[in-house]
Amino acid sequence: MTLEHVDPLANRTEQAASVIRRAILTGRLRPGQPLVESDIAAVLGMSKTPIREALKTLVGSGLVVLSPYRGASVRAMDTDAATAVYDMRLLLEPEGVRRSVRNGGDLGPARRSLDLATAAGAAGDTAEMSLHNRDFHRALYMACGNPILIRTLDDLKDQAALVTVSGWRSTGGTCDEADEHEGILAAAAAGDANRAGQLLAAHISGFIKRVLPALDGHVDPAGPAADRTH
Repeated sequence: MTLEHVDPLANRTEQAASVIRRAILTGRLRPGQPLVESDIAAVLGMSKTPIREALKTLVGSGLVVLSPYRGASVRAMDTDAATAVYDMRLLLEPEGVRRSVRNGGDLGPARRSLDLATAAGAAGDTAEMSLHNRDFHRALYMACGNPILIRTLDDLKDQAALVTVSGWRSTGGTCDEADEHEGILAAAAAGDANRAGQLLAAHISGFIKRVLPALDGHVDPAGPAADRTH
């Protein structure tokens, strides 16, 4: 873990949270792995106070759990929890995208994120591809006009990242995600809010049908850090 990708203007707590979140979302920190404040503080060159506050922030977003006896650890999601996360995404994210398209949201960030994801995938950097795909999804709903909906979807996507790497491994490889993303973006660019929402719903539903039945017990991205992040 390093401060390489964090905002230098952010405070120490925000920087620590960003680093830990990135390590979790790329599979470097695995579900169930202990998060020892003193160890993380030493790695990042910080005191334990911002690390402690960062972990509390990540508890709120569903990435970290706190135990009175074991301290903090990366959340390990079982199949029921994974199903609940994707059910909520299916209910909320297509509507967020429909509203964003109707509001004339800027699609430039989504286009850039999709191009970066494609380039990262071609270079074999699946962790970066995962993060850029997450940014693609977020860019599509950012202009929905409802800050509570945005925060909810952000938290759901963080939790979904605990599922998708293992799900990708369970089903044995890639899918037509890039083509699906291009279709969603094309509908949004055409101003067809309903079509964009429908395509996104189909995209999420396809993942649910393909992957969640293959998950058994706890979801653990111990394999390739390669969520293509649905």
